[in-house]
Amino acid sequence: MANAAELAARQALLETAGHTAPIRALARRIHEATGRPVPDPDPLDGGVEARLLLLLETPGPRMSHEHAIVSRDKSGGTGANLRRFLGAAGIARADTLIWNAVPWIIHAPGALNRAPRMAELRAGLDFLPPLLGLLPRLRVAVLAGRFAAAAEPAIRAARAALPVLAMPHPSPTYVCTSPAIPARIAAVLDEAAALLRATPA
Repeated sequence: MANAAELAARQALLETAGHTAPIRALARRIHEATGRPVPDPDPLDGGVEARLLLLLETPGPRMSHEHAIVSRDKSGGTGANLRRFLGAAGIARADTLIWNAVPWIIHAPGALNRAPRMAELRAGLDFLPPLLGLLPRLRVAVLAGRFAAAAEPAIRAARAALPVLAMPHPSPTYVCTSPAIPARIAAVLDEAAALLRATPA
């Protein structure tokens, strides 16, 4: 979604995508509670039918404050890495939902990237159980980065039997630091793919 036409087409899809409607409604609830913009889920992903939740940290500073969508198709290095790693693992797009531990945009327009504050993270994780309640087919959660890893207790409290895997964040900032980082991401996503293959669709 590197240009306005692609973003507009994806937004138009959202208007008729029933599988994302409950998650969009939750996003509106979060917006009303926080006063902050909350991106919608990508209608090309699995929505409430997702079997894999990929939890990132927070929407990045490049994200538009209006009509934003959480997507692997965003321009930039993180989106490119997500596409590459998920594709290499053979994880079907319809099986995935990409979300953030802090689901709202924390950056002021034009601001540089920053990590979430702990208060923001705690507040964001309060909305994770309602999200999990919308995902009856969920089979595995993958937590990307150290802030997303903080979601593990909340996930285990809500869905005790759900496998929870942790991997490094796919941002180029981390991926380029050591060959061990992409290897770890690939290994975790391969494990997630194996779990999906082992359970009924």
